[in-house]
Amino acid sequence: MTKSILVIKFGTASITHKNGDLDENVMAEIARQVAIIHNDYHIVMVSSGAVAAGKKLLKNYSGTISERKAAAAIGNPLLLNKYAGYFAPYGINIAQSLCERQHFSNRNQFLQLKKTYEDLWANDIIPIANENDVVSNLELKFSDNDELATLIAVGFGASVLLFSTSVPGVLDADGKVIPVIPVIDKAALGLANKERSALGLGGMVSKLTFARLATRMGIKVVIFGIGTTDGILNAIKEQTGTLCHPQKCSMPARKKWLASGSLVTGSLQIDAGAAKALQNGHSLLAVGVKDIIDKFEQSEVIEIQDENQVTIAVGRAKISSDEILANLKTQKLIIASADDIVLL
Repeated sequence: MTKSILVIKFGTASITHKNGDLDENVMAEIARQVAIIHNDYHIVMVSSGAVAAGKKLLKNYSGTISERKAAAAIGNPLLLNKYAGYFAPYGINIAQSLCERQHFSNRNQFLQLKKTYEDLWANDIIPIANENDVVSNLELKFSDNDELATLIAVGFGASVLLFSTSVPGVLDADGKVIPVIPVIDKAALGLANKERSALGLGGMVSKLTFARLATRMGIKVVIFGIGTTDGILNAIKEQTGTLCHPQKCSMPARKKWLASGSLVTGSLQIDAGAAKALQNGHSLLAVGVKDIIDKFEQSEVIEIQDENQVTIAVGRAKISSDEILANLKTQKLIIASADDIVLL
């Protein structure tokens, strides 16, 4: 592909009124601005709003899991029909992409999803992604669409990830926009307002958390306000919102997928010697294991924690946790090879 990939995420609070109705003025503006850059990028839009749009049609809605699924089933076609109507004057067709966690945790399914998007782009069609709330299992669901947008951006090798919000960007203690965050560290994460939108699942904590992952994978992230004039266009130009600088990353695509898209099912703790060995690019051996925290099977993806219970890596296990416990003193027994380990 000759074009760079651009992922834009629109949260529920960005595209709906407080009562849950879709804000059609905002949706019209999204279409207008995206149409301007359509020829310059392969674009993925990740849009929330289906549950908010659909719940008003349910009697006595209280927000239970089954009611959210029903609201999503109602709201998804409402949302896509509105987008289709606003893109039509620009001659742009859209496609719906309802994603589940397994589409990213299973590499074969992930590669099929990527090929589908490439076919859509080849026909100048913009995929609009959302979580498949109707069937998603609670234990396998995305934390929110900020995560979905990040997984798409990292997995597909996007150059830019835009997070649209209901505020102008990341704000400091005085309520002023912070124009640039060079590195998203603990101090930067502390800038986030802990409150969430009444309609959405995420918030600034979520956006900064996933922006941290994206920037570590070499992706430029801009958090901007949808209400600002030409917000999307100016965010791409780094002229509005908060710019989070991409970090240098030479990681191959498969390891990027492992670090971001794979579904972690178990975890273990290692000693200082094993942690140092991982930092030096070596495999993880059974003799370095201090504790099995959550059990796992062979070939599952696991979190690797140091002695301070800090997750320092993820890896694909060559053997099960039961086999490890039975062979802790076995010399040179490999739990995860260096090629299947990603340092975090």
